[in-house]
Amino acid sequence: MAGSVNKVILVGRLGKDPEVRYTATSQPVCRFSIATDESWTDKGGKKQSKTEWHNIVVWGKLGEICGEYLSKGRQAYIEGKLQTRTWEGKEGKPMKSTEIVAREVVFLGGERQEGRPQRSEPERKPSNPNDFPEPPKEEDDDIPF
Repeated sequence: MAGSVNKVILVGRLGKDPEVRYTATSQPVCRFSIATDESWTDKGGKKQSKTEWHNIVVWGKLGEICGEYLSKGRQAYIEGKLQTRTWEGKEGKPMKSTEIVAREVVFLGGERQEGRPQRSEPERKPSNPNDFPEPPKEEDDDIPF
């Protein structure tokens, strides 16, 4: 078993329409944000709520599908990994961003429109092989039966 796990599962609504761009090597990458919210009753009996925003990145064919079928307000299930990027911003100031690199996206809610799927099939191989390496295959010899 692996020594650590980096897995994120979110269900939320898109804050704006997704944006699809292409890298210098023509690799599609889709970016959007989703909001998740929670509510509770405080000690005084008053209802409280909090919204958290999450930046989502989807690579490859799945990213193109997200760009085509998702839109602001649409609910989606996102499964992927947490990733932090750093870069140098304006005037040399260091910048940092934490995002979810999605490997599966399921379109939720809304009416099914003619010709539009409700669910995207997860991309079995990642667009960037370093993002999600294939797990090692188990040898049959190691099985005790």
